[in-house]
Amino acid sequence: MPVQQIYGACPHDCPDTCGVITEVDHSRAVNFYADPRHPVTQGWLCAKVRPYLKHVYHPDRLLHPLRRVGPRGSGRWERISWAAAITEIADRWQEIIKQYGAAAILPYSYSGTLGLVQMTVASARFWNRLGASQLERSICGAAAEYAVEATLGVRHSPAYTELTHSRLVIIWGHNPASTAPHFMPHLKKAQRNGCQVVVIDPRRTRTARGANLHLAPLPGTDGALALGLAQLIVAEGWYDEAWLETHTVGWPQLRERLAGYTPSRMAAITGLPEEAIVDLARRYASTRPGLIKIADGLQRHLNGGQTVRAICALPALTGQYGLRGGGLAYSTSGYLQWDREAVNHWSDCPPPARKVNMNRLGAALQGEVTDPPIMSLFVFGANPVASSPNTGRIVAGLRRNDLFTVVHDVFLTDTAIYADIVLPATSQLEQTDLHKASGHTMLTYNHQAIPPLGESKSNWAVMELLAQVMGFAEPWLHQNPDEVIAEILSATAAHQPALQNITLEQLKTGGAVPLHLASPIPFAEGRFPTPSGKVELYSQTLAEAGLDPLPGWTEDRDDVAPPERGLAQTAAPLNLLSGAAHHFVSSSLANQAGLLQREGAPFVEIHPADAAERGINHGDIVIIENGRGWCKLAAVVTEAVRPGVLASPKGRWARLDPFGNEGRNVNWTTSDALGDMAGQSTFHSNRVWIRKYSPIDET
Repeated sequence: MPVQQIYGACPHDCPDTCGVITEVDHSRAVNFYADPRHPVTQGWLCAKVRPYLKHVYHPDRLLHPLRRVGPRGSGRWERISWAAAITEIADRWQEIIKQYGAAAILPYSYSGTLGLVQMTVASARFWNRLGASQLERSICGAAAEYAVEATLGVRHSPAYTELTHSRLVIIWGHNPASTAPHFMPHLKKAQRNGCQVVVIDPRRTRTARGANLHLAPLPGTDGALALGLAQLIVAEGWYDEAWLETHTVGWPQLRERLAGYTPSRMAAITGLPEEAIVDLARRYASTRPGLIKIADGLQRHLNGGQTVRAICALPALTGQYGLRGGGLAYSTSGYLQWDREAVNHWSDCPPPARKVNMNRLGAALQGEVTDPPIMSLFVFGANPVASSPNTGRIVAGLRRNDLFTVVHDVFLTDTAIYADIVLPATSQLEQTDLHKASGHTMLTYNHQAIPPLGESKSNWAVMELLAQVMGFAEPWLHQNPDEVIAEILSATAAHQPALQNITLEQLKTGGAVPLHLASPIPFAEGRFPTPSGKVELYSQTLAEAGLDPLPGWTEDRDDVAPPERGLAQTAAPLNLLSGAAHHFVSSSLANQAGLLQREGAPFVEIHPADAAERGINHGDIVIIENGRGWCKLAAVVTEAVRPGVLASPKGRWARLDPFGNEGRNVNWTTSDALGDMAGQSTFHSNRVWIRKYSPIDET
């Protein structure tokens, strides 16, 4: 049999959602590369995914179900059959349901895969039918999504190719060189053609290194900077009065509020020179078209939703929404929303149970959630012990003797080591799915390329097994993946013109299929799907939710206590940013030897002035700590971070740490407080103390 080419999609948490090709020889994948026909991928993959076959055939792959036989976290397991595992899960759940009700069971999943079947539907249908607790899925971009929709009505974003029309691009709190790499060739091409690129970030990222201008404000002050720019645009008469009168609601109220956001005050708040703020305001207001590109990092603060609202106001002030090459670039997710009933089948299920915010997992497991308490946790497509905030509380909750925990994953992750039952999951090459992107408007079908390794099963296959053992006979719990996709495509197409004439058969022919859009330019006709049909600078929706209806700024303050040992209080605390690593996707792929080698040892960047004050030299092992927890890292003394700021990329598997961290990473210090909108995570509102490690710490 000749080598087969199987078309698929990258499942990982990146807006590029690349098209891929797997070459298969006698049921084994022998080559993996980018689909050269894909309009966005264009024949190349990021550094994270290029060695994907090493992920698929990793020697540590879980291949059989396991039952814990030692203390939690001890790593002692026995191999069991799928039948035994599923029966034990069902028996334990039946006992819990009888005593506490189904809401005592909590599924916890996120972006281990972003597929329609293996994540969206697998996270919904069975759990809805069971009556389990609902997971408030707000760890990533909840505040920004809420803010953008409250202001503009929908999340629409121009295609990467539209950058050819831009004369100025402001990349704000975003590092696409590491997190949206297929945007970068278009940015570089625009720059070569005369487009000015400004990066606003407390850290000089890979993206910032290639910019014409880099501004480094203090973390959590981006909203103040945006309002300061707006104040200058208004005060200097650089705004578009006619556009504002025609296309916005709340312009007079916003104008009045802006009076207090003077350049001198904003300079004091942001830590930027006043002249830099004035220069940026003039540059943005005088250059058309100008595009502002944001992502989710800048809104992972206590004031993140209002930060995004303030940034959304800038293209309105200058009349750049609907202008080709201008406006706001955030997400394309709003172009297609899957039919909710087809995904969830709510009409066939009990009323939705209570919601548990995923950012408060540790608190929920430790008693914040009662009536009923959480008595069972089922984790799939996620690794909260590595990736969720305030990890110490999560681990303490997972150690509860009365908590029954099941983890379904490709590897024995930092979370799986605390489970009672571990189930082996498939990789993307071993399952069928459909992917829509958040950075472009292509649909990509993922063909299963190889049989599941060992006894591994996909998320959806496990949901079907659980439905069977729980006695749920509804046909929509027992469809194969293609049947799921076909049902949702049909239901969604009935009210979504973007899916016109797109069929499952067309998607399965291989390659990406574009959505049908009225225009490649968001809001080209000057209409916005808000209640008013305009840009809502004043949002009645927010007012009715008890939130400030106008863009504003409040201090981003982490009130965490200093570390109990008190050894770090000889110098002031610093703000720790834990952005994306260049070689991992959160904790996905972070156990591959080659990627670990490229990323280097776990590190924290510190400015030379802050290092000198604390007696820290480049290469020293340091401890970062606060009242929530601590971890050890290697110090990188660099001017790439501004004074007052530390930066340490997220995603490390604590149990692979070379510094003897006792199963810790930076998330032992991060806050599980919620942001100002939509239950948002606040990873970057994190005050820590840093000191040089000493052997005395081991005593």
